[in-house]
Amino acid sequence: MMSQKKCESTIQKGGEMKKGEKIYEGKAKIVYKTDDPDLFIQYFKDDATAFDATKRGTIIGKGVVNNKVSAKLFELLESKGIPTHFVKLLSDREMLMKRLKIMPIEVTVRNITAGGMSKMLAIEEGIVLKEPVLEYHYKRDDLHDPLFNEYHIKALGLATDEELDRVDTLSFEINEILKAFFSERNLDLVDFKLEFGKHKERILLGDEISPDTCRLWEKGTRKKLDKDRFRRDLGGIEEAYQEVYKRVMG
Repeated sequence: MMSQKKCESTIQKGGEMKKGEKIYEGKAKIVYKTDDPDLFIQYFKDDATAFDATKRGTIIGKGVVNNKVSAKLFELLESKGIPTHFVKLLSDREMLMKRLKIMPIEVTVRNITAGGMSKMLAIEEGIVLKEPVLEYHYKRDDLHDPLFNEYHIKALGLATDEELDRVDTLSFEINEILKAFFSERNLDLVDFKLEFGKHKERILLGDEISPDTCRLWEKGTRKKLDKDRFRRDLGGIEEAYQEVYKRVMG
């Protein structure tokens, strides 16, 4: 196991690290090895997909927006005591991150009805919920990431009671931090997706936090400033991402 001193030294000079073998390419990101087995490089693409990749396209500049917005929000969360995989920005499209063993569970936190919740329960979008709703989805593209519950998770051995409790606690804490942050920038955090993983037996927040993974509506107008503009052919997609970038980074 790497000593704390060695790990800190490696992180400090992370910008000089050599990008190694590509180990994963997903719909929006590519992950590369580095010369340190404990650290990976995550590259953000402009590719856009929806509906289990049956709809494909390109959002110009999306990778830059998602990388920098994610970095800013990871730094915010770290400052509030939320442990994340983020180490540092390397370039406009790349970040250095701790190596995680990702849990096959996607967590969705909902504050306002929209998307899958509205469809599943046949209720209109835009209802402010009396309290946040947390959902688990089985991380399986071939099954369309089905909704499942803690009993499925424990029965399949995907997480222990203690690990799920930790994921729940972190998710609700993240929600409160992000809601306040976006509200100050005149945005409503409608819902968002989180992924967690284990780093040396510690559960950390991974993946990204961006207009790809969050529903963000402008307060008052409820103008959509997220990936729904791509999903629903609303136009103004690049402009929406740039608007979120300006509000988050400004």
